[in-house]
Amino acid sequence: MPVQPTILGDHGIMTINRRKFLKKSAVVGATGLAAPYFFTRTVQAADEIEVGVLFSLTGGLSIIEKSLADATNMAIDEINAEGGVMGKMIKPIVEDGASDPKTYNEKASKLVIRDRVPTVFGSYTSASRKAVLPVFEKRRNLYFYPTYYEGFECSKNVIYTGAVPNQQLSNFIPWIVSNLGKKKFFIVGSNYIYPREMAKVSKILIEQQGAEWIADEYLELGHSEWGAMVKKIKDSGCDVVLSNVVGDSVVAFYREFKNQGLTHDTLPICATVTSEIEIAAMGAEFAVDSFTSFPYFQAIDTDRNQAFIERYRKYVNDPKAVTHHALESSYFQVYLWKQALEKSGEATPDAIREGVRGQVFDAPNGTVTIHSENLHTYLTPRIAQWGSDGQGTIIDEYDSPTMPLPYVAYGETEDNLFCTAQGLDTTKL
Repeated sequence: MPVQPTILGDHGIMTINRRKFLKKSAVVGATGLAAPYFFTRTVQAADEIEVGVLFSLTGGLSIIEKSLADATNMAIDEINAEGGVMGKMIKPIVEDGASDPKTYNEKASKLVIRDRVPTVFGSYTSASRKAVLPVFEKRRNLYFYPTYYEGFECSKNVIYTGAVPNQQLSNFIPWIVSNLGKKKFFIVGSNYIYPREMAKVSKILIEQQGAEWIADEYLELGHSEWGAMVKKIKDSGCDVVLSNVVGDSVVAFYREFKNQGLTHDTLPICATVTSEIEIAAMGAEFAVDSFTSFPYFQAIDTDRNQAFIERYRKYVNDPKAVTHHALESSYFQVYLWKQALEKSGEATPDAIREGVRGQVFDAPNGTVTIHSENLHTYLTPRIAQWGSDGQGTIIDEYDSPTMPLPYVAYGETEDNLFCTAQGLDTTKL
């Protein structure tokens, strides 16, 4: 027998039968929930707090996203083991985005409208984030997004816990020019918004450093035939490759790079995406001497990070499992959500949104803070060079976390924010 839905009315809790519930749901759906979020439960009223966990568990992107789901569920289990949130257990409702933006949109709608969760943790690619964003904007729900991304977005309905370009490229491009002495960039990426927008930022930074980009090329996400592209790179006259290639295409790209006789000691791939998990999938020998810029690497040598790695390996029952930036963000953002909920005392999107502003957490990568205005995260930029063991040696890092500036490519500075609590100031673009 179906459980009777419980809805918070004007004067408290009331239970209605399924027929009335569906009728009222239809009315609310027709109005688009223009009023404050209708199906809310306070912490005090709910026996448990349901949240959505939405990642690709199947398809080409599952090579990465399965680990993000694992890290999210691990954080939830840890919090529950410590008594939950204000004495309430967190109940994850897990859905599979299936590496498909359309499926992501459908699953997000299901979680928000039917399951009535006040928060969803999810997505890896910007394509999937863009696919679900209309759901969270229309329903005024809350989405925690753990992946480094291209910036150029300002939403009151998304908490961004991965790096933005000024935390990943503003350190990387100058370092490539000044430390590697490289000045002819071949930019290559997967064909969707993240790689293309990262290329825009890169071109600005490359030109500011007195260097040049001689090509900007793309292959479809999931593309596995890289022979022609690598030959084009080989014949281009470039002295460095800036890679924004994503997903299992990374594996095919690096393998073909070596197959055509190219080596990273003379023509290095400098990547914004390639992490421990892609290197484990391709084989470490294909990435030796290449570089990646991320705020988090498994190689961070702190007790906190080592303990995190050990817990994760035990959780997934794999003593050789690797951790990486998007995985780590997936983990610590659940704790930021917990702290926000404890501060606000109410499991509603509006309350959590206000509660998360300025939240600080000691994550495996170091101290992270949610910017009180743009809802992005202060992170510490780092650059690593990959070794034969599949791990990175951190060869450059900032002394402290950097303010997130999602519009840095368009002139945003710490003293001149484009994205604030009031929204995006389009006059500055």
